[in-house]
Amino acid sequence: MTFETLDFELHDNVAVIRMNRPENANALNKKMGQELMDVAIECDENPDIRATIFTGTGRFYSAGGDLPSFADAGDDMPKLLKELTIYLHGALSRFARMDAPMILAINGVAAGAGFSMACCGDLSIASEDAKFTMAYTNAGLVTDGSSTYYVARHIGMRRTQELMLTNRTLTAQEALDWGLVNKVVPADQLMDEAMDLAQKMAAGPTKSYGMIKNLLLNTFSDTLESQMELEARGIAAAANTEDGKAGIQAFLNKQKPEFTGK
Repeated sequence: MTFETLDFELHDNVAVIRMNRPENANALNKKMGQELMDVAIECDENPDIRATIFTGTGRFYSAGGDLPSFADAGDDMPKLLKELTIYLHGALSRFARMDAPMILAINGVAAGAGFSMACCGDLSIASEDAKFTMAYTNAGLVTDGSSTYYVARHIGMRRTQELMLTNRTLTAQEALDWGLVNKVVPADQLMDEAMDLAQKMAAGPTKSYGMIKNLLLNTFSDTLESQMELEARGIAAAANTEDGKAGIQAFLNKQKPEFTGK
């Protein structure tokens, strides 16, 4: 697949998605939104993709929305933003609900929608150079891109309110301490660390990962009994997959399981 604003590569069973507008700090414009939705559908539908890495090119992860392109829309700016968010939110929904785990490799500044896209994956590794700031209210705007859903779940309401209302900037270490990311590594090790993790995920029981991802999406909205019923249905369904059967047999035979993602 070829894109204008993204680089997309498939290495064995690992898809690598790079936002690629470095001259614009990887800012999100309508074209990038459309291409993110296209690549998210590909990751959701392609059975060869069993893990994904999402990162940025250059010094920035993403500076957020492309404000100059918004301003160029003039009086049609609200229409542009409604269209853009359809694409962006459609992409993030598919990333969240696809079976393949998504690993965020946060290579630099994540601001505005870039901050949102730094919180939406399943596992997150940040470069020591990374910084995080919401930035929306600095431009008189409102948070989007899933941030009001994910950030509060990651770090709690009080810290979320502080970030969104004051635009406080977090260092990579602070983001780790707060629970926004799983690990911080030197910049020159970021993609190696992300690829090592992605390869481990790609060798795992992909269908099981997808079921767990969906269970976790429901955990703050369902009742205890509803969630346990979903768990019961999930483990029963997983046991009937090829990987479930292979995993049980490998355990009984004291062997290392070999999963195929089926």
